[in-house]
Amino acid sequence: MNVYKPGNVKHKTGKVIHRRIEIERVKKMAFKIGVIRGDGIGPEIVGEALKVLQKVSEKYSQEFEYTEILLGGASIDVHGEPLTKEALAAAKECDAVLMGSIGGDTTTSPWYKLPANLRPEAGLLAIRKGLGLFANMRPAYLYEELKDACPLKEEIIGDGFDLVVMRELTGGLYFGDRKTTEENGLLTAVDTLTYNEEEIRRIAIRGFDIAMKRRKKVTSVDKANVLDSSRLWRKVVNEVAEDYPEVELNHMLVDNCAMQLVRDPKQFDVILTENMFGDILSDEASMVTGSIGMLSSASLKEGSFGLYEPSHGSAPDIAGKNLANPIATILSAAMLLRYSLNMDEAADAVEAAVKQVLKEGYRTVDIMSEGMTQCSTTEMGDLIAARI
Repeated sequence: MNVYKPGNVKHKTGKVIHRRIEIERVKKMAFKIGVIRGDGIGPEIVGEALKVLQKVSEKYSQEFEYTEILLGGASIDVHGEPLTKEALAAAKECDAVLMGSIGGDTTTSPWYKLPANLRPEAGLLAIRKGLGLFANMRPAYLYEELKDACPLKEEIIGDGFDLVVMRELTGGLYFGDRKTTEENGLLTAVDTLTYNEEEIRRIAIRGFDIAMKRRKKVTSVDKANVLDSSRLWRKVVNEVAEDYPEVELNHMLVDNCAMQLVRDPKQFDVILTENMFGDILSDEASMVTGSIGMLSSASLKEGSFGLYEPSHGSAPDIAGKNLANPIATILSAAMLLRYSLNMDEAADAVEAAVKQVLKEGYRTVDIMSEGMTQCSTTEMGDLIAARI
Protein backbone atom coordinates (compact mmCIF):
# COMPACT_ATOMS: atom_id res chain seq x y z
CA MET A 1 0.00 0.00 0.00
CA ASN A 2 1.03 3.65 -0.24
CA VAL A 3 2.18 5.20 2.99
CA TYR A 4 2.63 8.94 3.08
CA LYS A 5 5.19 9.81 5.72
CA PRO A 6 4.03 12.83 7.70
CA GLY A 7 5.82 16.07 7.18
CA ASN A 8 5.09 19.78 7.35
CA VAL A 9 6.13 22.41 4.85
CA LYS A 10 6.13 26.10 5.69
CA HIS A 11 4.62 28.06 2.84
CA LYS A 12 6.13 31.45 1.91
CA THR A 13 3.12 33.06 3.62
CA GLY A 14 4.39 31.64 6.91
CA LYS A 15 1.56 29.13 7.24
CA VAL A 16 2.44 25.53 7.94
CA ILE A 17 0.77 23.18 5.50
CA HIS A 18 0.76 19.40 5.25
CA ARG A 19 2.52 17.91 2.26
CA ARG A 20 3.40 14.41 1.23
CA ILE A 21 7.11 13.90 1.78
CA GLU A 22 7.73 10.36 0.73
CA ILE A 23 5.81 7.40 -0.67
CA GLU A 24 7.05 3.92 0.00
CA ARG A 25 5.85 0.42 -0.74
CA VAL A 26 4.82 -1.54 2.31
CA LYS A 27 4.63 -5.28 1.92
CA LYS A 28 1.38 -6.70 3.25
CA MET A 29 0.17 -10.25 3.44
CA ALA A 30 -3.29 -9.10 2.39
CA PHE A 31 -5.03 -5.85 1.55
CA LYS A 32 -8.35 -5.26 3.24
CA ILE A 33 -10.98 -3.92 0.84
CA GLY A 34 -14.39 -2.72 1.99
CA VAL A 35 -17.22 -3.64 -0.38
CA ILE A 36 -20.37 -1.53 -0.56
CA ARG A 37 -22.63 -3.16 -3.10
CA GLY A 38 -25.22 -0.41 -2.84
CA ASP A 39 -28.64 -0.13 -4.45
CA GLY A 40 -30.22 -0.67 -7.87
CA ILE A 41 -27.62 -2.03 -10.26
CA GLY A 42 -24.92 -1.65 -7.59
CA PRO A 43 -24.72 -5.33 -6.57
CA GLU A 44 -24.47 -6.42 -10.21
CA ILE A 45 -21.68 -4.09 -11.26
CA VAL A 46 -19.72 -4.54 -8.04
CA GLY A 47 -19.91 -8.28 -8.56
CA GLU A 48 -18.16 -7.94 -11.91
CA ALA A 49 -15.48 -5.67 -10.45
CA LEU A 50 -14.81 -8.25 -7.74
CA LYS A 51 -14.49 -10.88 -10.47
CA VAL A 52 -11.76 -8.76 -12.05
CA LEU A 53 -10.01 -8.21 -8.71
CA GLN A 54 -10.02 -11.95 -8.15
CA LYS A 55 -8.18 -12.40 -11.44
CA VAL A 56 -5.71 -9.71 -10.38
CA SER A 57 -5.20 -11.50 -7.07
CA GLU A 58 -4.37 -14.73 -8.87
CA LYS A 59 -2.07 -13.21 -11.48
CA TYR A 60 -0.11 -10.95 -9.13
CA SER A 61 -0.08 -13.26 -6.08
CA GLN A 62 -1.64 -10.60 -3.89
CA GLU A 63 -4.33 -11.57 -1.41
CA PHE A 64 -7.39 -9.40 -0.90
CA GLU A 65 -9.69 -9.65 2.11
CA TYR A 66 -13.19 -8.26 1.65
CA THR A 67 -15.43 -6.66 4.27
CA GLU A 68 -19.09 -6.22 3.33
CA ILE A 69 -20.50 -2.82 4.37
CA LEU A 70 -24.09 -1.59 4.07
CA LEU A 71 -24.81 1.95 2.86
CA GLY A 72 -27.76 3.82 1.40
CA GLY A 73 -31.06 2.10 0.74
CA ALA A 74 -29.61 -1.32 1.53
CA SER A 75 -28.73 -0.07 5.00
CA ILE A 76 -32.13 1.59 5.46
CA ASP A 77 -33.85 -1.72 4.72
CA VAL A 78 -31.83 -3.49 7.42
CA HIS A 79 -31.04 -0.83 10.01
CA GLY A 80 -33.51 1.98 9.35
CA GLU A 81 -30.72 4.46 8.57
CA PRO A 82 -28.45 4.99 5.56
CA LEU A 83 -25.14 4.64 7.45
CA THR A 84 -24.56 3.12 10.88
CA LYS A 85 -21.67 3.91 13.19
CA GLU A 86 -20.59 0.30 12.85
CA ALA A 87 -20.48 0.54 9.04
CA LEU A 88 -18.38 3.70 9.18
CA ALA A 89 -16.00 2.06 11.68
CA ALA A 90 -15.64 -0.97 9.41
CA ALA A 91 -14.79 1.24 6.45
CA LYS A 92 -12.10 3.00 8.48
CA GLU A 93 -10.39 -0.33 9.09
CA CYS A 94 -9.94 -0.99 5.37
CA ASP A 95 -7.11 -0.07 3.02
CA ALA A 96 -9.69 1.06 0.45
CA VAL A 97 -13.41 0.76 -0.27
CA LEU A 98 -15.08 -0.25 -3.53
CA MET A 99 -18.66 0.96 -3.87
CA GLY A 100 -21.55 0.49 -6.26
CA SER A 101 -24.32 3.02 -6.82
CA ILE A 102 -26.48 4.46 -4.04
CA GLY A 103 -30.16 5.44 -4.13
CA GLY A 104 -33.35 4.53 -5.92
CA ASP A 105 -36.31 5.94 -7.80
CA THR A 106 -37.12 9.20 -6.05
CA THR A 107 -40.77 9.08 -7.14
CA THR A 108 -41.64 5.51 -6.13
CA SER A 109 -39.15 4.26 -3.56
CA PRO A 110 -40.28 4.36 0.09
CA TRP A 111 -36.79 5.58 0.97
CA TYR A 112 -37.74 9.03 -0.34
CA LYS A 113 -40.73 9.32 1.95
CA LEU A 114 -38.29 9.48 4.86
CA PRO A 115 -36.84 12.71 6.28
CA ALA A 116 -33.90 14.02 4.24
CA ASN A 117 -31.35 12.94 6.85
CA LEU A 118 -32.52 9.31 6.56
CA ARG A 119 -32.53 9.01 2.77
CA PRO A 120 -29.86 7.01 0.88
CA GLU A 121 -27.84 10.01 -0.28
CA ALA A 122 -27.50 11.24 3.31
CA GLY A 123 -25.48 8.12 3.99
CA LEU A 124 -23.22 8.91 1.05
CA LEU A 125 -22.53 12.42 2.33
CA ALA A 126 -21.97 11.04 5.83
CA ILE A 127 -19.41 8.44 4.79
CA ARG A 128 -17.49 11.01 2.75
CA LYS A 129 -17.37 13.31 5.76
CA GLY A 130 -16.70 10.53 8.25
CA LEU A 131 -13.79 9.14 6.23
CA GLY A 132 -12.34 12.57 5.48
CA LEU A 133 -12.68 12.10 1.73
CA PHE A 134 -12.04 15.67 0.68
CA ALA A 135 -10.88 15.06 -2.90
CA ASN A 136 -13.01 13.53 -5.66
CA MET A 137 -11.21 12.57 -8.85
CA ARG A 138 -13.24 11.81 -11.98
CA PRO A 139 -11.41 11.00 -15.20
CA ALA A 140 -13.20 11.70 -18.49
CA TYR A 141 -11.50 9.78 -21.27
CA LEU A 142 -12.81 9.22 -24.78
CA TYR A 143 -11.99 5.72 -26.02
CA GLU A 144 -11.11 5.54 -29.72
CA GLU A 145 -13.58 2.67 -30.05
CA LEU A 146 -16.44 4.78 -28.64
CA LYS A 147 -16.02 7.96 -30.67
CA ASP A 148 -19.32 7.27 -32.43
CA ALA A 149 -21.11 7.47 -29.07
CA CYS A 150 -19.72 10.93 -28.33
CA PRO A 151 -22.40 13.62 -28.89
CA LEU A 152 -19.82 16.16 -30.06
CA LYS A 153 -18.93 16.81 -33.69
CA GLU A 154 -15.95 14.94 -35.13
CA GLU A 155 -14.03 18.17 -35.72
CA ILE A 156 -14.36 18.96 -32.01
CA ILE A 157 -13.37 15.48 -30.86
CA GLY A 158 -10.25 15.32 -33.01
CA ASP A 159 -7.86 12.73 -31.57
CA GLY A 160 -9.97 12.46 -28.44
CA PHE A 161 -9.55 13.96 -24.99
CA ASP A 162 -8.32 12.89 -21.58
CA LEU A 163 -9.11 15.06 -18.58
CA VAL A 164 -9.66 14.77 -14.84
CA VAL A 165 -12.04 16.76 -12.65
CA MET A 166 -10.65 17.27 -9.14
CA ARG A 167 -13.60 18.25 -6.95
CA GLU A 168 -13.49 19.36 -3.33
CA LEU A 169 -15.88 16.98 -1.61
CA THR A 170 -16.53 17.85 2.04
CA GLY A 171 -17.06 21.60 2.09
CA GLY A 172 -19.01 24.29 0.31
CA LEU A 173 -22.74 24.55 -0.21
CA TYR A 174 -23.54 20.87 0.37
CA PHE A 175 -22.12 20.93 3.89
CA GLY A 176 -22.97 24.47 4.94
CA ASP A 177 -25.69 25.48 7.37
CA ARG A 178 -29.19 25.41 5.90
CA LYS A 179 -32.68 26.24 7.01
CA THR A 180 -36.18 26.95 5.76
CA THR A 181 -38.20 29.51 7.67
CA GLU A 182 -41.27 31.67 7.19
CA GLU A 183 -40.51 35.34 6.90
CA ASN A 184 -43.27 37.91 6.41
CA GLY A 185 -45.63 35.12 5.42
CA LEU A 186 -43.24 33.69 2.81
CA LEU A 187 -41.30 30.44 3.02
CA THR A 188 -37.61 31.32 2.73
CA ALA A 189 -34.78 28.82 2.26
CA VAL A 190 -31.13 29.53 3.07
CA ASP A 191 -28.10 27.42 2.11
CA THR A 192 -24.66 28.59 3.22
CA LEU A 193 -21.52 28.27 1.09
CA THR A 194 -18.44 28.25 3.32
CA TYR A 195 -14.78 27.45 2.68
CA ASN A 196 -11.70 28.13 4.77
CA GLU A 197 -8.24 28.46 3.29
CA GLU A 198 -6.98 25.09 4.54
CA GLU A 199 -9.90 23.25 2.89
CA ILE A 200 -9.00 24.95 -0.37
CA ARG A 201 -5.26 24.42 0.03
CA ARG A 202 -5.43 20.66 0.55
CA ILE A 203 -7.59 20.01 -2.54
CA ALA A 204 -5.39 22.36 -4.58
CA ILE A 205 -2.28 20.43 -3.52
CA ARG A 206 -3.93 17.16 -4.54
CA GLY A 207 -4.95 18.65 -7.89
CA PHE A 208 -1.44 19.89 -8.64
CA ASP A 209 0.05 16.55 -7.55
CA ILE A 210 -2.20 14.75 -10.05
CA ALA A 211 -1.29 17.27 -12.76
CA MET A 212 2.41 16.52 -12.19
CA LYS A 213 1.71 12.91 -13.21
CA ARG A 214 -0.22 13.98 -16.29
CA ARG A 215 0.28 16.87 -18.74
CA LYS A 216 1.11 19.46 -16.08
CA LYS A 217 -1.83 21.79 -16.63
CA VAL A 218 -4.41 22.92 -14.05
CA THR A 219 -7.57 24.89 -14.83
CA SER A 220 -8.99 26.24 -11.58
CA VAL A 221 -12.72 26.91 -11.89
CA ASP A 222 -14.59 29.39 -9.71
CA LYS A 223 -17.07 32.29 -9.77
CA ALA A 224 -14.65 34.92 -8.51
CA ASN A 225 -16.50 37.74 -10.25
CA VAL A 226 -19.41 37.24 -7.84
CA LEU A 227 -18.57 35.08 -4.80
CA ASP A 228 -16.27 35.84 -1.87
CA SER A 229 -15.66 32.10 -1.45
CA SER A 230 -14.39 31.97 -5.03
CA ARG A 231 -12.11 34.95 -4.52
CA LEU A 232 -10.54 33.15 -1.55
CA TRP A 233 -10.37 29.98 -3.65
CA ARG A 234 -8.43 31.81 -6.38
CA LYS A 235 -6.06 33.43 -3.88
CA VAL A 236 -5.14 30.12 -2.22
CA VAL A 237 -4.79 28.25 -5.52
CA ASN A 238 -2.36 30.93 -6.70
CA GLU A 239 -0.31 30.43 -3.54
CA VAL A 240 -0.18 26.66 -4.02
CA ALA A 241 0.79 27.08 -7.68
CA GLU A 242 4.02 28.78 -6.63
CA ASP A 243 5.20 25.42 -5.27
CA TYR A 244 4.63 23.81 -8.70
CA PRO A 245 6.55 25.92 -11.23
CA GLU A 246 6.36 23.11 -13.82
CA VAL A 247 2.55 23.25 -13.86
CA GLU A 248 0.66 25.73 -16.04
CA LEU A 249 -2.24 27.32 -14.11
CA ASN A 250 -5.26 28.99 -15.68
CA HIS A 251 -8.34 30.38 -13.95
CA MET A 252 -11.76 30.03 -15.56
CA LEU A 253 -15.25 31.08 -14.49
CA VAL A 254 -17.60 28.14 -14.07
CA ASP A 255 -20.09 29.23 -16.74
CA ASN A 256 -17.29 29.56 -19.27
CA CYS A 257 -15.90 26.15 -18.26
CA ALA A 258 -19.30 24.54 -18.85
CA MET A 259 -19.28 26.02 -22.35
CA GLN A 260 -15.65 25.10 -23.07
CA LEU A 261 -16.24 21.45 -22.12
CA VAL A 262 -18.54 21.04 -25.12
CA ARG A 263 -16.67 23.48 -27.35
CA ASP A 264 -13.13 22.12 -26.91
CA PRO A 265 -12.65 19.45 -24.19
CA LYS A 266 -9.10 18.74 -25.43
CA GLN A 267 -7.87 21.96 -23.84
CA PHE A 268 -8.29 20.54 -20.32
CA ASP A 269 -5.95 18.35 -18.31
CA VAL A 270 -6.91 18.79 -14.63
CA ILE A 271 -10.00 20.82 -13.74
CA LEU A 272 -9.75 21.90 -10.09
CA THR A 273 -12.93 23.18 -8.48
CA GLU A 274 -15.21 23.34 -5.45
CA ASN A 275 -17.97 20.95 -4.44
CA MET A 276 -21.10 22.09 -6.29
CA PHE A 277 -19.31 23.27 -9.42
CA GLY A 278 -17.44 19.97 -9.50
CA ASP A 279 -20.64 17.98 -9.13
CA ILE A 280 -22.12 19.64 -12.21
CA LEU A 281 -19.00 19.84 -14.37
CA SER A 282 -17.95 16.22 -13.75
CA ASP A 283 -21.36 15.00 -14.93
CA GLU A 284 -21.08 17.18 -18.03
CA ALA A 285 -17.58 15.90 -18.71
CA SER A 286 -18.76 12.32 -18.34
CA MET A 287 -21.53 12.70 -20.89
CA VAL A 288 -19.29 14.10 -23.63
CA THR A 289 -17.44 10.76 -23.53
CA GLY A 290 -20.60 9.11 -24.86
CA SER A 291 -21.69 7.11 -21.82
CA ILE A 292 -21.56 7.79 -18.10
CA GLY A 293 -21.42 4.01 -17.72
CA MET A 294 -17.75 4.14 -18.73
CA LEU A 295 -16.41 6.53 -16.13
CA SER A 296 -14.72 5.72 -12.85
CA SER A 297 -14.36 7.87 -9.75
CA ALA A 298 -12.15 8.08 -6.67
CA SER A 299 -12.76 9.94 -3.43
CA LEU A 300 -9.48 10.42 -1.57
CA LYS A 301 -8.22 11.56 1.80
CA GLU A 302 -4.73 12.48 2.95
CA GLY A 303 -2.64 9.33 2.68
CA SER A 304 -3.46 6.30 0.59
CA PHE A 305 -7.05 5.51 1.57
CA GLY A 306 -9.76 6.04 -1.01
CA LEU A 307 -13.36 5.16 -1.80
CA TYR A 308 -13.87 4.12 -5.42
CA GLU A 309 -17.17 4.13 -7.28
CA PRO A 310 -18.67 4.55 -10.76
CA SER A 311 -19.75 8.05 -11.72
CA HIS A 312 -23.24 6.95 -12.72
CA GLY A 313 -26.35 6.38 -10.61
CA SER A 314 -28.17 3.27 -9.46
CA ALA A 315 -30.41 2.93 -12.58
CA PRO A 316 -33.25 1.20 -10.72
CA ASP A 317 -35.19 0.76 -13.98
CA ILE A 318 -32.72 -1.87 -15.21
CA ALA A 319 -31.70 -3.35 -11.85
CA GLY A 320 -31.65 -7.14 -11.83
CA LYS A 321 -31.90 -7.42 -15.63
CA ASN A 322 -28.20 -8.11 -16.31
CA LEU A 323 -28.08 -5.09 -18.65
CA ALA A 324 -25.91 -2.63 -16.71
CA ASN A 325 -22.49 -1.61 -17.96
CA PRO A 326 -19.90 -2.71 -15.33
CA ILE A 327 -16.94 -0.99 -16.98
CA ALA A 328 -17.05 2.17 -14.83
CA THR A 329 -16.94 0.05 -11.68
CA ILE A 330 -14.17 -2.15 -13.08
CA LEU A 331 -12.15 0.96 -13.95
CA SER A 332 -12.84 2.25 -10.43
CA ALA A 333 -11.28 -0.98 -9.14
CA ALA A 334 -8.27 -0.21 -11.34
CA MET A 335 -8.00 3.21 -9.70
CA LEU A 336 -8.19 1.49 -6.31
CA LEU A 337 -5.25 -0.71 -7.29
CA ARG A 338 -3.26 2.29 -8.50
CA TYR A 339 -3.93 4.96 -5.89
CA SER A 340 -4.55 3.00 -2.68
CA LEU A 341 -2.64 -0.26 -3.12
CA ASN A 342 0.26 1.00 -5.26
CA MET A 343 -0.32 -1.85 -7.74
CA ASP A 344 0.30 0.17 -10.90
CA GLU A 345 1.13 -2.84 -13.07
CA ALA A 346 -2.14 -4.53 -12.13
CA ALA A 347 -4.08 -1.30 -12.72
CA ASP A 348 -2.49 -1.00 -16.18
CA ALA A 349 -3.48 -4.59 -16.92
CA VAL A 350 -7.13 -3.97 -16.01
CA GLU A 351 -7.31 -0.81 -18.11
CA ALA A 352 -5.65 -2.59 -21.04
CA ALA A 353 -8.14 -5.44 -20.75
CA VAL A 354 -11.05 -2.99 -20.97
CA LYS A 355 -9.56 -1.41 -24.10
CA GLN A 356 -8.98 -4.81 -25.65
CA VAL A 357 -12.58 -5.93 -25.10
CA LEU A 358 -13.86 -2.72 -26.67
CA LYS A 359 -11.44 -3.11 -29.57
CA GLU A 360 -12.81 -6.60 -30.16
CA GLY A 361 -16.26 -5.09 -30.57
CA TYR A 362 -18.06 -6.15 -27.39
CA ARG A 363 -20.62 -3.71 -26.03
CA THR A 364 -23.26 -3.52 -23.33
CA VAL A 365 -26.58 -2.08 -24.43
CA ASP A 366 -25.79 1.52 -23.40
CA ILE A 367 -22.79 1.72 -25.75
CA MET A 368 -24.08 -0.64 -28.44
CA SER A 369 -23.63 0.38 -32.07
CA GLU A 370 -24.11 -1.26 -35.45
CA GLY A 371 -21.73 -4.11 -36.19
CA MET A 372 -20.79 -4.67 -32.55
CA THR A 373 -21.54 -7.70 -30.35
CA GLN A 374 -23.96 -6.99 -27.51
CA CYS A 375 -23.24 -8.65 -24.19
CA SER A 376 -24.72 -8.70 -20.71
CA THR A 377 -23.30 -7.35 -17.45
CA THR A 378 -21.86 -10.71 -16.45
CA GLU A 379 -20.53 -11.45 -19.93
CA MET A 380 -18.68 -8.14 -20.01
CA GLY A 381 -17.10 -8.91 -16.64
CA ASP A 382 -16.05 -12.36 -17.87
CA LEU A 383 -14.52 -10.92 -21.04
CA ILE A 384 -12.46 -8.33 -19.21
CA ALA A 385 -11.27 -10.74 -16.51
CA ALA A 386 -10.20 -13.23 -19.16
CA ARG A 387 -7.91 -10.65 -20.80
CA ILE A 388 -5.96 -9.66 -17.69
